[in-house]
Amino acid sequence: MGAEQPETIAAIVAAHRAGTVTPAQTVARTYQRIRDHNDPAIFINLRDERDAIAEAEKLAEKDAASLPLYGVPVAVKDNIDALGFATTAACAAFSYMPMHDSTAVERLRAAGAIIIGKTNLDQFATGLVGVRSPYGIPKNSLREDLIPGGSSSGSAVAVGAGLVPLSLGTDTAGSGRVPAMLNNIVGLKPSLGMISTAGLVPACRTLDCISVFALTVDDAALALSVMAGPDQADPFSRDRPLGATTPFPTNLRLGVPRDGQLIFFGDKNSEADYGEALKRWTALGATLVEFDLEPLYETARLLYEGPWVAERYLVIKNLLASAPDAIHPITREITAAGARLTAAETFSALYRLQGLRKIAERTFANVDALVLPTAPTTYTTAQVLANPIELNSRLGTYTNFVNLLDLCGLAVPASMRADGIPFGITLLAPAGRDAMLASLGRVFHADTGLTLGAKGVVQAPPVTPPASSSDDIPIAVVGAHLSGMALNSELKALNATLIEAARTAPDYKLYALKTTPPKPGLLRVEAGNGASIELEIWSLSAAAFGKFVNAIPAPMAIGTIRLADGRDVKGFIVEPEVLSQARDITAYGGWRKYMAEVAKT
Repeated sequence: MGAEQPETIAAIVAAHRAGTVTPAQTVARTYQRIRDHNDPAIFINLRDERDAIAEAEKLAEKDAASLPLYGVPVAVKDNIDALGFATTAACAAFSYMPMHDSTAVERLRAAGAIIIGKTNLDQFATGLVGVRSPYGIPKNSLREDLIPGGSSSGSAVAVGAGLVPLSLGTDTAGSGRVPAMLNNIVGLKPSLGMISTAGLVPACRTLDCISVFALTVDDAALALSVMAGPDQADPFSRDRPLGATTPFPTNLRLGVPRDGQLIFFGDKNSEADYGEALKRWTALGATLVEFDLEPLYETARLLYEGPWVAERYLVIKNLLASAPDAIHPITREITAAGARLTAAETFSALYRLQGLRKIAERTFANVDALVLPTAPTTYTTAQVLANPIELNSRLGTYTNFVNLLDLCGLAVPASMRADGIPFGITLLAPAGRDAMLASLGRVFHADTGLTLGAKGVVQAPPVTPPASSSDDIPIAVVGAHLSGMALNSELKALNATLIEAARTAPDYKLYALKTTPPKPGLLRVEAGNGASIELEIWSLSAAAFGKFVNAIPAPMAIGTIRLADGRDVKGFIVEPEVLSQARDITAYGGWRKYMAEVAKT
């Protein structure tokens, strides 16, 4: 892998746009690497090479500057629909031909990506080990005796081995993070609902998310930005603005477990390397704050000891009844237990989970993120085959609770242990803070000096995101200027940056005005007579702020808005004399929900 062969998404796209390498050449190189690597267990279905190259050649007809993934080869876990490929979920008896792409794949293709194949997985995404598939066991990209990690085994190995720079996995209990650690790559588990799951074979439908494997945090964040966004085809989709990567923050507070709470199952190497990772965070300027890990352990136990196993049962109950032998024995044993759960047990678990979520909220009130081992230890394939359920369960020690608590996560390589086995850490934060985690993880990963994946690719120096200028002015928007709404392009044309999603103090009313395009009006009222309204905060340079405000038509105005956390920010308000002809839509809690309701009528 010479310097003339770009490896990361950023380098590949730059080379394609510069014309030093064509997308067709990159795709051809991908297929040659797959042949050279010679592991038939990585892909369940590989696209015809000539067809992929032909698609890459057609990209020349498009505007390369408008395609963030221009000519990037991508592998897709085979429980995610991609047109032209059967979806098997690693079970031939379940296989079907999708009529269209999943939303995630559709958005990747629209960004210029070339889908080259469907990757192997623990059958029906049940497992963290990567050995539960009738299509074989992908070899770990660093050490062939180690498990590849699962359930997204083929996707992680494909990136770790340098076959593709980007792949899609899924993550319900850690399937997008554990394989990332075991292959020395980045695993991004987004906030629930940020990437549409339309076209995904469910594992636990209320907890599933599509995840990203890449060599660098920046590459993973770019892929997330392409796929993120609400989707009417997915009832679990959420409109969660992604935000932008920022410079490494000052006064960073990271939560670490209290003394004696960490579990490594006797693995002294992993324990030592976690300690070294914490020293690295301290050297980067973070303050480490102890928190109680026990409620998270309790939450993790709910995932497989509670009613969520019934969600897995729902997916394959017909197959269990008609052709049980078509299902992997371990998958069958785990999933069949879901049929025995009662409604009373379900509600009992939901009540306890709500209490645990409140405890987690209090934990995050004191820290910006948690930093935990991605997994407590590692195992060889032989060890897991000899003790398949217990060892798999151990690997989920620090991952199983994450989606139950509605957290986002970023798994980042931390070190190469003394015995040549990779070790990684995971950053966790409340949903919606994905960009913040990327801002932290990219700096930590670069500081490790580790090479990327298994092929010794050297990390390029990270590009520091532009810091906000001292004269930048935040502005709160509540309606047509929100992300994805009719007038958001006006902000983007002024190079505005999305800072965060927030809410007003509970002292506001929102009105639908009679304007074209439709706009709302925000009015502050007496305490107790209003509600908390959703908004976004964008940042503009002083000059751009002046242009923006100067173009605002009546009855809109800029005033001071009080946020739910007590901050004051400039933002859109309305002149009250026009409200006699407006509709009070305060009960919707925000403009998006109101407009979604209008669209239904």
